[in-house]
Amino acid sequence: MEHGWSGTDRFVVRSCGPLSGTVRAGGAKNSALKLMAACLLAEGRHVLVDVPRITDVDIMADVLRATGATVDRLPARPGSPEPGDLVIDVPRDLHPEAPYELVERMRASVVVLGPLLARCGRARVSMPGGDDFGHRPIDMHLSGLGAMGVEFDTVHGYVEGTVVGGGPLVGAHVVLEYPSHTVTDNLLMAAALSKGTTVIDNAAREPEVLDLADALRSMGAVVRGAGTSRIEVEGAAELHPARHRVVADRVVAATFLAAAGMAGGEVVVSDARVEHMEMLVRKLRDMGLQVEHGPDGLRATHTGRIRSVDVSTLPYPGVATDYKPFLVTMLSVAEGVGIVTENLFSGRFRYVDELRRMGADIRTEGHHAVVRGVERLSGAPVRATDLRAGAALVLAGLAAEGETVVADAHHVDRGYDDFAGKLRALGADVQRV
Repeated sequence: MEHGWSGTDRFVVRSCGPLSGTVRAGGAKNSALKLMAACLLAEGRHVLVDVPRITDVDIMADVLRATGATVDRLPARPGSPEPGDLVIDVPRDLHPEAPYELVERMRASVVVLGPLLARCGRARVSMPGGDDFGHRPIDMHLSGLGAMGVEFDTVHGYVEGTVVGGGPLVGAHVVLEYPSHTVTDNLLMAAALSKGTTVIDNAAREPEVLDLADALRSMGAVVRGAGTSRIEVEGAAELHPARHRVVADRVVAATFLAAAGMAGGEVVVSDARVEHMEMLVRKLRDMGLQVEHGPDGLRATHTGRIRSVDVSTLPYPGVATDYKPFLVTMLSVAEGVGIVTENLFSGRFRYVDELRRMGADIRTEGHHAVVRGVERLSGAPVRATDLRAGAALVLAGLAAEGETVVADAHHVDRGYDDFAGKLRALGADVQRV
């Protein structure tokens, strides 16, 4: 891979003193995208509050527009730190297709498959793309929806689904091989507009799944057990549009807490939900950070050097794979040796080579990384390989001597609204060039 300083798509980071201040995580990317797809289930005007201004939301908006929906962002309220509401108008007749040029930019686009099948009885969706960290088959989506009465064919890179008999989807008992967040969301949305009762066993338990269930309830669906491994949905003949506030983004919150660990100081994430981050908070405390929840939000305070810990990624409520790049970056300057095990996806250590360029002592083998902490990293030109890795490299620059340039910064725009500006508000020396 070539490295260099060329191009304009980059962050420039310099070491700074301790951070201090308060920041908002904002609405969760991984919830907002599914909530936007869920709007397709009901004709009329939907309003989503605190949807982040990020690239992935723009892509999903284009996916919805391709089906015939109208998506507009209202102006922000004067003095409010939140972005303006997202208003989605869904017509009676949808065009049930998600084209390649949109879906290949973001794998989460596959979640329109369930709503389109439920509303239209058929759907044509391109095979999903997204972050480059290993193959993500959609077999579980197809088998789950197949149990609800859909026949699928794969033609020229598109998945084409048709509800058998032309009638509504039918309730089914689906047992997931793995508690996939996206598959759970897709089946949950499809089940909300099906005939009969659907049971999803080994369902994902993430807070974002619970957020989607809350939104579906406000649209008229009957959903029980969301947030547990067994979800029951009683399908409705018709749903109605609703107004819903997006849950706070726990991964963005984790990023700013990790920034306090890298640079030192005190950072408050005002809208963080500590009950959604319990395992991460425990790990941060094990590493020596003081993390406390109070009326002003979740506060992380740190001085001195971090302690090494061992980390294993697991489905929620375990340590999320999205947290791992931040934890590996923190371990790279920690005292001692930490072993990090990736249990969920292959290929998610690709950013380690970039950290090594900055002087990190990391050895990887298969699903494991051995991180031997060094006292200080060294600024270098590096490249973001995906969304969370890019954010982690910016954090690495906070604890590096000299200047760090993180190229391909557009990856970070997929999940962070004005990342550099929010870090600067905490006292960091970060510029988006």
